[in-house]
Amino acid sequence: MCGMNVIRTTAIVLAAGQGKRMQSSVRKQYLLIGDKPVLYYSLKAFEDSIIDDLVLVVGEGEEDYCQRELIDKYGFCKIRAVVCGGRERYHSVAYGLRAISWKCDYAFIHDGARPFVDDQIINRVYDEVRQSRACVVGMPVKDTIKVADERGYVACTPDRARIWQIQTPQVFEKKLIATAYEKLLEQEEKLSAEGVTVTDDAMVVEYFMNVPVKLVQGSYENIKITTPEDLKIAETLI
Repeated sequence: MCGMNVIRTTAIVLAAGQGKRMQSSVRKQYLLIGDKPVLYYSLKAFEDSIIDDLVLVVGEGEEDYCQRELIDKYGFCKIRAVVCGGRERYHSVAYGLRAISWKCDYAFIHDGARPFVDDQIINRVYDEVRQSRACVVGMPVKDTIKVADERGYVACTPDRARIWQIQTPQVFEKKLIATAYEKLLEQEEKLSAEGVTVTDDAMVVEYFMNVPVKLVQGSYENIKITTPEDLKIAETLI
């Protein structure tokens, strides 16, 4: 075993969003599913998985609350850093990546509002990222998709067989995704002026690194808690 290069993985769990569409005074990641917060479930999934280390990204001023009500209360041992998020999601991801001061070969980036990530999904993307360097979880869409023009009329109907709805985790070689995000931060004003909106991590790699991103099957149950209706669905799934 001496001299072997052991692969290490870190999951960045994002929990800094305000969740305005939830119509609740409590941030969606702290709402209860069953008797536990939404955020608990994804942290538990990574805690019990092949992942070595965790970074939790939270809203400003919520670090102590998360330490007390999540980490200490439920005994999470893999969380090595709790950091404050930024104005946009991509800022939070960048701050999470910067917090990794230890050896990390692959970074898993996951929305804390997706409580139903499981071991099968985590293992599938882990197997794939070692081959492809960049991969994202998703599922083929079930519905026909229409692209609208500026007047609200149908502009085109893309082939449903080639359309995926993207989920998380999104997984990359750590050096690859860290470099991509530093380039994004350097050029964010330029991109904003050009009307480019960054919606996920794969887009950052696609835009700046010219590296293809592989699609990996997730689960239709790997939903994101965004609205009150999602919370009702989650209660059923739990």
